[in-house]
Amino acid sequence: MTDVECNNETVGASTRGNRGVLVTVADVIDESPDARSLVLTIPEDQHDRFSYRPGQFLTLRVPSDLTGSVARCYSLASSPHTDPAPKVTVKRTVDGYGSNWLCDNVKVGDTIEVLPPSGVFTPASLDADFLLWAAGSGITPVMSILKSVLSSGNGRVVLCYANRDERSVIFAGELRELAARYAGRLTVLHWLESIQGLPTRAQLSGFTQTVFAGSTGFESFVCGPAPFMAVIKETLTEAGVPRERIHLEVFQSLSGDPFAADTTAAATDCDESDTAALQVDLDGTSHRLRWPRQATLVDVLVRSGVDVPYSCKEGQCGSCAATVVRGDVDMAACDILEPEDIADGIILGCQARPVSDDIHIEF
Repeated sequence: MTDVECNNETVGASTRGNRGVLVTVADVIDESPDARSLVLTIPEDQHDRFSYRPGQFLTLRVPSDLTGSVARCYSLASSPHTDPAPKVTVKRTVDGYGSNWLCDNVKVGDTIEVLPPSGVFTPASLDADFLLWAAGSGITPVMSILKSVLSSGNGRVVLCYANRDERSVIFAGELRELAARYAGRLTVLHWLESIQGLPTRAQLSGFTQTVFAGSTGFESFVCGPAPFMAVIKETLTEAGVPRERIHLEVFQSLSGDPFAADTTAAATDCDESDTAALQVDLDGTSHRLRWPRQATLVDVLVRSGVDVPYSCKEGQCGSCAATVVRGDVDMAACDILEPEDIADGIILGCQARPVSDDIHIEF
């Protein structure tokens, strides 16, 4: 979604893990009555680690009197193609400890401990036509994609954005400016529950038929509450959109501490005589390793010194999503991957263990 400096005083410094990075809050922007953006300054020596793709997220450490800290994932609403600094946007949720603490306490000059960008809710190419769906704070990763496509791609963008009422619309002014600047390529459609009610499959079916006009070539990216995403997915599927063109962003609250020093991989007692041959392609480099059958993919990569992306190690955030190119793995059940994703070979590295003897994985 503690080691945060508030009022220029370090909070919980003794609990700092070795994975997080302290970043400075350069600006705090009120986006709506219940949402604020935090613009972050990244230390010079960490710029490479914090390069990101449109649609990714950061994990923030939030102090807690009960547990010392909690970890929360927040999407980057900024674009790496247009914005000089990364920006996360936080919307208050009812009984949401992390969102309320950040909105109430963080100010310019404070420091926050964060993990490098993660997530796979990101386009493979910006040179396509995009149908973007967002509800509430689900606009944050969608906004990053939208701005990136308009500035660095050549396709059309249609955004359907649902909110309770007009006051709830995050980035309202920025969306108006973008719609005027890219009038030939960007269409913004607002859906207000106060006027139109909750979107139904029947209502959205007519909308998608109009947008597609006989073509299902749009890439659809969907982010919002689970019922909203379910309706959109069903509507797109009924309209004949191929599964590979429907991309859903799924978050769950993290229960562990992804900032803690990772001693699991080093401490794992594995039978090194029973291993699989492993090839991992990550960030343009191919790694060839032996994979003990009792170890997870993330654990074996961490133990081997490979800078693998991960956050929670509990199958809750999707940071370690990868694709099986060759071979078979066994994976504990998780809620954030769709059955179709698993059928397509997508796995969570923190849950995967080898089954076959020769495995090729791509991140």
